Amino acid sequence: MEAKERQAEQERLDQVRKKLKARIEELEPEVTGLRDQAAEIRRRFWEEVTVNTSSDEEFEETFYTIKQQAAVLSERERRHRLLTQQLKSLNRMLPSPYFGRVDFLEDGLNQSEQIYIGVSSFIDEDGLSFLVYDWRTPIASLYYDHSPGEASYVTPVGQITGTMELKRQYQIQSGQIRNMFDANVTIGDELLQQMLAKGADSQMKSIVSTIQKEQNALIRNDHSRLLIVQGAAGSGKTSAALQRVAYLLYKNRDSLKADQIVLFSPNPIFNSYVSSVLPELGEENMQQTTLQEYLEYWLGSSLRLEDPFDQIEYVLTAQATPNYEARLQGIKYKASEAFLRALQNYAQWLGREGMLFNGIRFRDRDLITAEQMRSQFYSYDPSLRLANRVDLLQKWLLKELSLLERKERRADWVEEELQYLESEQYAEVFTMLHKEREVFDIAEHYAVVNEKKSNKRREDEGDFDFAKREEDLLRQRIVKTSFKPLRQSVRKFSFIDVQGLYAQLFGDEAAYLEKTNETKLPVLWPEICKQTKEKLDRLELFYEDATPYLYLKELIEGVRTNTEIRHVFVDEGQDYSPFQYEYLKKLFPRARMTVLGDFGQAIFTQATKLQGAESPLVLLYGEAETSLICLVRSYRSTREIVEFTKVLLSDESEIAPFERSGPKPLLARLEGGEKRDARMLKDIAAFKAEGFDSIAVITKTAAESRTAFESLRIQGSEALHLITKETVTFEKGVMVIPVYLAKGIEFDAVLIYEASSQAYSRENDRKLLYTACTRAMHRLRLYTTGDWSPFVEALPAYLYEKASY
Repeated sequence: MEAKERQAEQERLDQVRKKLKARIEELEPEVTGLRDQAAEIRRRFWEEVTVNTSSDEEFEETFYTIKQQAAVLSERERRHRLLTQQLKSLNRMLPSPYFGRVDFLEDGLNQSEQIYIGVSSFIDEDGLSFLVYDWRTPIASLYYDHSPGEASYVTPVGQITGTMELKRQYQIQSGQIRNMFDANVTIGDELLQQMLAKGADSQMKSIVSTIQKEQNALIRNDHSRLLIVQGAAGSGKTSAALQRVAYLLYKNRDSLKADQIVLFSPNPIFNSYVSSVLPELGEENMQQTTLQEYLEYWLGSSLRLEDPFDQIEYVLTAQATPNYEARLQGIKYKASEAFLRALQNYAQWLGREGMLFNGIRFRDRDLITAEQMRSQFYSYDPSLRLANRVDLLQKWLLKELSLLERKERRADWVEEELQYLESEQYAEVFTMLHKEREVFDIAEHYAVVNEKKSNKRREDEGDFDFAKREEDLLRQRIVKTSFKPLRQSVRKFSFIDVQGLYAQLFGDEAAYLEKTNETKLPVLWPEICKQTKEKLDRLELFYEDATPYLYLKELIEGVRTNTEIRHVFVDEGQDYSPFQYEYLKKLFPRARMTVLGDFGQAIFTQATKLQGAESPLVLLYGEAETSLICLVRSYRSTREIVEFTKVLLSDESEIAPFERSGPKPLLARLEGGEKRDARMLKDIAAFKAEGFDSIAVITKTAAESRTAFESLRIQGSEALHLITKETVTFEKGVMVIPVYLAKGIEFDAVLIYEASSQAYSRENDRKLLYTACTRAMHRLRLYTTGDWSPFVEALPAYLYEKASY
């Protein structure tokens, strides 16, 4: 840039920052004043209100006084929140008010507009002129989607066309322009190069200044019911999805709140990793959870659920155990559309026969037997849905309990309970009796006016018997308290034997086919049935059984839905089964869904293909309401690492590296574990000396992680962190982590602890090794103490360096 142009830009920046500071100085005392006012109103709230209920008029005046004071307080608090948010936004902008500029000449106008783009909008004192446009505004899409020349953007009132005369990027730090670039189609490589060259952080950062055109399409898509994002490792799909959340909150700020968006993360540590992105953009965080947490919540304490990471540990380490193949077949089948269809057919069969109930017992005797429930259930109109008949049965049970409760008041055990009541219980009943007596006396008083009616009352009711009424009330309270848990259990559908109904599916093959109308079963079905029932007998549930179990439960009891949630985001979407997607669709019937994933990293047995004719996701909402975006360019890793890792996959054509160079991956073969560990520690020290703060030793399994952690510590490294499924925060440093917990996270340097044929040789190990290697941003090293994995051996020699120690 010419010095004159640069000086003009700096002067313009200085003017904007001057106005920002002035607005901050203006807002600070106002925010403080509103905060103090709200605190004072809260403190003196009841001093300003005279409570008087002696007459209807006084009561009404008191009511409106309280309402008026509450409205004043609410207005002060609302304005305080609004101005506090503005103040935070201005302070956030002050060091770097904007990052881009577009000069746009709209068709039909004579003068172009200079549009400066930042993380928030900032308007001049006149209230009309935008000094900075929020990156989420419609006009800002010009910056992301077009190069100089013909350009357009879409507004709520239609498309605006014109000519882009200039597209410029800025790197601004502490109010000084460090770099300026004039860009073409994409956000200029110069700025992106500098951003990507930085070290990995303990938390994901906003990418608004470097959003690419294809990422912008993901962010601003607001017409699809289901948006599927198939993105190569490091393509920025998760980062773009979080910017999408910020965009949705901005565009729909009058109708959408952060707590109406939920993100399903791959693991708890990932929640920590992405937690700062939205606050950095001035938005509240959406709800974040894992599918495991959600399933455990709905299962309650009735069954102990296997962890998905325990499942994958079994798949990766238990090949030599008996019945391993049957478990794998069971995982695949229970995740399939065939099993989903089978459960739907099973529910129809239960509508005709086979329902199982838990009888209601009280003090070691049956009040209502399972057989009585079954008879009542099948007496209802068979054309009614299963869940509707269960609802009718629930109402019948509550009515029966009310009748039985009244009969129970004269039982002998109630007499015994009367002898052991607390004095407080007598006092409560005594108070109630006095109130009843007052009502009785008032009725008698007014009945004197009509002697005939008075005589009739005395004949029908007699005088008020205080002692008898006291005993009746006490008996009533004792039985009501004892029956309360029974009523609660009925309201929770505990009378349905869901566990038995699920277990009933896993009988012999002929019975299963009859109940489900299925025609094909896994080869090892008898062993699958045995494993499932043994687990259920221990009040436990395989992870692959959790969603089908809850799905069947809801087919019977009725679907539990959350209609408040409007957007569901699923990260690492390839690891969810078709069954789980159907369940999420039922849980959130009013929500749009965004699924992010990479089939190249499909390391779980129940993986789902995200695109193509074979993808069950396309059928979830139908093709008309489904959009697919493919992100093929990888920005995380250097060109050398991307070229190395993409060849690990059998289909490498869909991954394109960003032109950022670095050393080739290094393959190191060592004689024995001690030499390998010593070499790794030297390499880690060298990486630290280069300034890399985030270094990962990645293993295949958790068991291998524990072994590696202990071995490396013995060799002399104390500054190691072992990452397990219980780890909930992500921090910088040197960590030892199994590959399935590293998904979605990036590191400056990655060291593959053991890349031997013993560790990675089966075809389903290919994606594990690919996933592990693609975590590296700048440096990648693989180690072995034996023969290399066949996937490594097959790589062309020009893709890596070799070293022997």
